[in-house]
Amino acid sequence: MFDLVIRGGRVVTVAAAAAADVAISGGKIAQIGGAMRGLEEINASGRLLLPGCIDAHVHLSSPPGGLDRPHRWVDDFRSGSSAALAGGVTTVGNMTFLAEGEMPMAGLEREADGARTQAIADLFLHPVIAETTPEVLDQIPRLLDAGCSSIKYFMAFPGFDAQVAGYVEATRRAGATGLLTLIHCEDFALMADATAQLTTAGRTSLRYYAQSRPVVAEVVATERAVAMAEATGAPVYVVHLSSERALAVCAAARARGVPVYVETRPLYLHLTAERMAEPDGAKYVGQPPLREQTDVDALWAGIRQGLVHTVCTDHAPWSLEAKLDPSLTITRLRPGVENLQTMLPMLYSEGVRAGRITLGRLVEVTATNAARLFGLYPRKGVIAVGSDADIVVFDPERRRTIEASMLKSNADYSVYEGVAVTGWPEVTIRRGEVVFRDDEVVGAPGSGALLRRGPTMPPLTG
Repeated sequence: MFDLVIRGGRVVTVAAAAAADVAISGGKIAQIGGAMRGLEEINASGRLLLPGCIDAHVHLSSPPGGLDRPHRWVDDFRSGSSAALAGGVTTVGNMTFLAEGEMPMAGLEREADGARTQAIADLFLHPVIAETTPEVLDQIPRLLDAGCSSIKYFMAFPGFDAQVAGYVEATRRAGATGLLTLIHCEDFALMADATAQLTTAGRTSLRYYAQSRPVVAEVVATERAVAMAEATGAPVYVVHLSSERALAVCAAARARGVPVYVETRPLYLHLTAERMAEPDGAKYVGQPPLREQTDVDALWAGIRQGLVHTVCTDHAPWSLEAKLDPSLTITRLRPGVENLQTMLPMLYSEGVRAGRITLGRLVEVTATNAARLFGLYPRKGVIAVGSDADIVVFDPERRRTIEASMLKSNADYSVYEGVAVTGWPEVTIRRGEVVFRDDEVVGAPGSGALLRRGPTMPPLTG
């Protein structure tokens, strides 16, 4: 007698999709197929059983100041978890910004303390390295022992070039100890120059935002990230890649054996820069900005071909009032949007149903590759005996129109408002517990686990 049995569904992995009942005990997948009985049973007839998504790139708490960035995102670990679980995301990776002078280990402990009472989804943390002091560098080799297998830094920060030697060393030490280095690839100098040119011309409105962070700034920074990986032998992960040209840089590097991996996000698959000319165009501001249709097409092709390894949200939502503040300009802005709840259904609807990608590739870029890259495989990212029972019962025929009122996030708007989507999560199971059903999050705050991770490992393809 198992704790829970899911009957009649179609189990989807990267390699195959097949009808099979799934039995769960003790939070783990205990049996796939064959005779089974459960204390509780779910009828999943006509449904897909997908591995719980792993969104490795979110912003769920208000980090401390000291980074010259506004930090007034509206989701904490509780509301962000709710949005995630309603969208079939059972695990999130949160960016842990460090206060000035704060060490990575201390930052991780501080944020973990804040998350433990709130989180419903499982989570892991990435320390963001803003200072490359000897003390910070000396802590990087110790992170894996603390269950953390990643660091992140921003080439877009004003102080990056002054510390570039330190960032090279951080990347080297991370790679030598089994860590993955996440890099925000936009060149500060080129963006500053573009912004200055626009300001001189009196073009400071956010309708010119895309021009203030041009593709060339992303390309140059991506080339530098590849060079760091090539020089150090350490694996790097380019977050939220947005352009065809930057993807080509990564593809060429992969072809010659450089360990560089690519993440994109929903904004760059569903929207283009022309949105910035709309009266409420400021609500689409993200970093990097929206690009052109050719970039959208290239990213879908990149997913299909295995050149894009993960799709994650960079979920960093604001209120609509904050985003549309008329005082905002290309030098004073509020980047980030809500995406957690809509990522999976939109990727299925616009990807699988539209024939752009296979069902196996959907699982790969939303779950399996992230589990491998971030040291969670095979505990997570796959429906297999012995893995955590993170399962999404997904209705491939349910049709919904995205509205702000359906959001579990504290954001009061969606950039996809009015979009019709076919395919939607019906039940979300996290470590064997039903945490979302009937359009309601039923998991308890504080039930999410702070995950210890092992060393990074390469994704399945690409």
